[in-house]
Amino acid sequence: MSTPPAPAPTLSDGLRFAFGTLTVLPVRVSRWDRDAARVGMLCAPAAGLVVGGAAAALGGLLLFLGAGPLLAAVAAVAVPAVLTRGLHLDGLADTADGLGSGRPAEDALRIMKQSDIGPFGVIALVLVLFAQVAALTEAYGESWALGTVAAVVSAATARLALTLAARTGVPAARPEGLGAAVAGAVPVRGAVLVAAVVGCAAAGAGALLGPYDLARTVLAVVLGIAAAESLLRHCVRRFGGVTGDVFGGLAETAATAALVVFTLG
Repeated sequence: MSTPPAPAPTLSDGLRFAFGTLTVLPVRVSRWDRDAARVGMLCAPAAGLVVGGAAAALGGLLLFLGAGPLLAAVAAVAVPAVLTRGLHLDGLADTADGLGSGRPAEDALRIMKQSDIGPFGVIALVLVLFAQVAALTEAYGESWALGTVAAVVSAATARLALTLAARTGVPAARPEGLGAAVAGAVPVRGAVLVAAVVGCAAAGAGALLGPYDLARTVLAVVLGIAAAESLLRHCVRRFGGVTGDVFGGLAETAATAALVVFTLG
């Protein structure tokens, strides 16, 4: 007797998958199958919205209590690291070590699995965290509202990069791990639709600050995704596909590029 097919995943299954795999929030993942991964990665920007909202809330609270823009920026950068247990930063460091090694794909992937962080990983972490803090300091220095929008939009853009990286046609570099679980799971049409929704929502948030900030916010999403896509293509060429570490590196790259855009002008 054949096994009946699993029921189609619900939005709740997808949200549980997204929050359960991309944050440390106490969410029980009810399904780990491929269908749930597809819906979960489509919901990834929702996790970014919550993470970014928490970051913006802490940064705004410190400003309200009289702290300066620098401390508010440090706090806003720390929140996503805490809410992900540093997994995206760890992925960034491991990806940098793998790419910087100059080794063939198999050796580079082995380097990425090691628990220690090499010199390329350290350099990547330092530069990315400094860039994020510097960008948010400038944004908070301009206004608390701009800092809030920057924190939320950059976090959502970071998770949108994961949705796009999980699209059909992007292979996994390993047969196991989170990368293999979600690689190629998202239909291209669905990924594009989610990107359009995130872009429109970002435009709406920017419009509240004025026409220039509307354009700047949309540009932050576009350039954040472009930076992540460039890294994704390079990783696929070097490693033969994506891994969980690569997903972390993509998220941090997209967030950093988006934040830098908010300093322009």
